[in-house]
Amino acid sequence: MPQMLTVGRGLNALLCFVSVLCASAVITSPARGFKTLIDFNDVDGAASFTPLVQGIDGDFYGTTSGGGAANEGAVFKITPAGNLAILYNFCTEAGCVDGAEPFGGLTPATDGNLYGTTRMGGVFNSGSIFKVTRLGQFVSLYSFCAQAGCPDGAYPYAALVQSVDGNLYGTTQGGGAGNVGTVFKITTSGTLTTLHSFDYTDGSSPQANLVQGLDGDFYGETAFGGSYGSYGTVFEINSNGKFKTLYSFCAESGCTDGANPYSGMVLGNDGNFYGTTSNGGAAIIYGTVFKITPHGQLTTLYSFCLQGYPCTDGSFPYAGLVQATDGNFYGATTNGGSNDYGTLFAITPNGAMTTLHEFLNTDGRYPFATLIQGTNGSFYGTTTQGGDLTCDNGSGCGTVFRLSTGLSPFVSFVQAGEKAGRTAEILGQGFTGATGVSFNGTPAIFTIKSDTFLTAMVPAGATTGYVTVTTPSGTLTSNVPFHVIPRQ
Repeated sequence: MPQMLTVGRGLNALLCFVSVLCASAVITSPARGFKTLIDFNDVDGAASFTPLVQGIDGDFYGTTSGGGAANEGAVFKITPAGNLAILYNFCTEAGCVDGAEPFGGLTPATDGNLYGTTRMGGVFNSGSIFKVTRLGQFVSLYSFCAQAGCPDGAYPYAALVQSVDGNLYGTTQGGGAGNVGTVFKITTSGTLTTLHSFDYTDGSSPQANLVQGLDGDFYGETAFGGSYGSYGTVFEINSNGKFKTLYSFCAESGCTDGANPYSGMVLGNDGNFYGTTSNGGAAIIYGTVFKITPHGQLTTLYSFCLQGYPCTDGSFPYAGLVQATDGNFYGATTNGGSNDYGTLFAITPNGAMTTLHEFLNTDGRYPFATLIQGTNGSFYGTTTQGGDLTCDNGSGCGTVFRLSTGLSPFVSFVQAGEKAGRTAEILGQGFTGATGVSFNGTPAIFTIKSDTFLTAMVPAGATTGYVTVTTPSGTLTSNVPFHVIPRQ
């Protein structure tokens, strides 16, 4: 078992669901430390189970599953400094036909809009898919269970992912031919196609978002089902619905390989996938961090709470991982730490663990959402409870926080792949006055849209690799390689 470097206890967590390498810049690194940016107060939202996403304006966008004007959740944005604005309140239409309880979060798309799912509401009260602009203009795209028996799926928990083909892909945790969930694709105009219906033996109740691999296929997890019962799976599926189960959890005695993954995996810079299980592991019930190859070979990197309760290193990691610009992975445990309110941690690709923060309740508790590394180098996340303890009868309505570890700014993409001759959208900061953009060393024609957003044409002859932007303050490098897609 890999060595643990430092530490940060357990409780049976709530059962609900809820991008990266290399930066080079001479820009000043952010100050180190943890800061609560906002405390939700129920009126502006409550209980955020979902990751934040960064928009082209440099601000962060997210959803709360509760609170808001109708107590059914809201869409919000928050600046890096902590200024909060509510963009949309769910269930403002009769019968909540616009959706309710958005557990999945938001996905920025190449058309400039944000797309998401709601677990409940919609025309048939089985969840919905929606589009919202950065100004809060809202459009319902699809309501699940449009047919008897819900063959199109029901109750989506997970965020969507936009493919290089322009379509959005996602999962539902109910419905389908086996009534235990589906994988689907949907166009940005709202045409939905069911790609796969789970039958429990190949998985059940997927609550994790999909991730697109270097081969163009999608990789995901189910929270339950599989070859060994109710322990979950990892699967692969392509855009035409060809499906393969790659791994069934609890393949080892006592589920020491983990069980019940709830959050999506991240594609590491080595081409493998990294994720967490909320249960199982060498300590039986407290969860794991794992690596799995695209062919299904799984390695357990870390088991939580090996030194015994009170699990000072954390327990029950419902949140997934993000690989940061230092090559390490960062995540959260829903419980554990000195106060049993959860932790934030870093783990190397070889499994060496460091606890970075232990929640105190007044700064938040029970983080379910995967962290995001902003282009300023800092990490941002949410908690489902804690913060202002006058909210929700002393439980707190949750927080948004920032964790700075001294990592430098970088650039990222709305979509990390495109064909030569087409436009790539690049996010960052300090773009005003930029003098150059290159794709793996090949110069590109670019247009500065704002200080935080520019577009560049993928140059002919460019190859897959890192993108650099030369700014007046220094050269910024992308956190992940840009994949140049061959023309067919």
